[in-house]
Amino acid sequence: MQVAARRRPFPAAAPGSPQPAGPLYPGRHGAAKNEETFKTSPFHFDLWFYFTLQNWVLDFGRPIAMIILPLEWFPLNKPSAGDYFHMAYNVITPFLLLKLIERSPKTLPRSMVYVSIIMFVMGASIHLVGDSVNHRLIFSGYQHHLSVRENPIIKNLKPETLIDSFELLYYYDEYLGHSMWYIPFFLILFIYFTGCFTPVEEESRMPVPALLLMGPSSLYYWYLVTEGQIFILYIFTFFAMMALVMHQKRKGLVLDSNGLFLFYSFIVTLVLIAVWVVWLWNDKILRKKYPGVIYIPEPWAFYTLHMNNLHAAKESL
Repeated sequence: MQVAARRRPFPAAAPGSPQPAGPLYPGRHGAAKNEETFKTSPFHFDLWFYFTLQNWVLDFGRPIAMIILPLEWFPLNKPSAGDYFHMAYNVITPFLLLKLIERSPKTLPRSMVYVSIIMFVMGASIHLVGDSVNHRLIFSGYQHHLSVRENPIIKNLKPETLIDSFELLYYYDEYLGHSMWYIPFFLILFIYFTGCFTPVEEESRMPVPALLLMGPSSLYYWYLVTEGQIFILYIFTFFAMMALVMHQKRKGLVLDSNGLFLFYSFIVTLVLIAVWVVWLWNDKILRKKYPGVIYIPEPWAFYTLHMNNLHAAKESL
């Protein structure tokens, strides 16, 4: 008859002696979890390239595709080519943002990221509807450099309550849609930026692919800020980045290649915005539409005011 062997308890550690590691001593592991660990994160050329490409094609290119393609292919009472571009943007961009967060060397707040992605999709979808109608109005003579009530095709509508409906559409497009779209977008970029720090100074340099992508990326952010009228959101995000960089520098941490790419892209964007404002500083018509201290005209307002007139003059010759 076999007698079950008794388990010998671990001997009690002497006072002041270090506790052994293992599941019976969770305090040791808890202390290890609280220590910051830094991992090497190479430059994400594939993600940044896809991100920049789809921004240019699906966001900047959608109104251009709507204007260039023959109207017979996409009647005014049907979705335009730009609308399909926008639909693809609403699917691809959240996917790329999630992939970017996944590659962060630092564990980021997942709940905040997911809520931001949901709000981003909602805002971009609201903007899809309002922007689709507003850009289709261009074919009927709508002028973006004028307010809704000042547009010739709008102010003569009967009954006048229809003008209120168009103003509501403009509100959903330019205010609510942009806010729910761009606030989560910049918040996700900033959350990712918080994980782009390293104690190794040799990793704080941008490779050649990053330098090549910085120009197109910065130019797109310029379009995003000016056309979306989100300069305050952009500048606050940029100031938050600067404050974080200075705070981490005191701790001996520097930006890695991905953080440098994002930070320098925002700096070049600020320079482009300044050049844009100085160039159109004395434009009296655009000044009337964009009153106040912050004067940043929209590129499409500039197009309908100046470029459309230029095309009409050429056609009349």
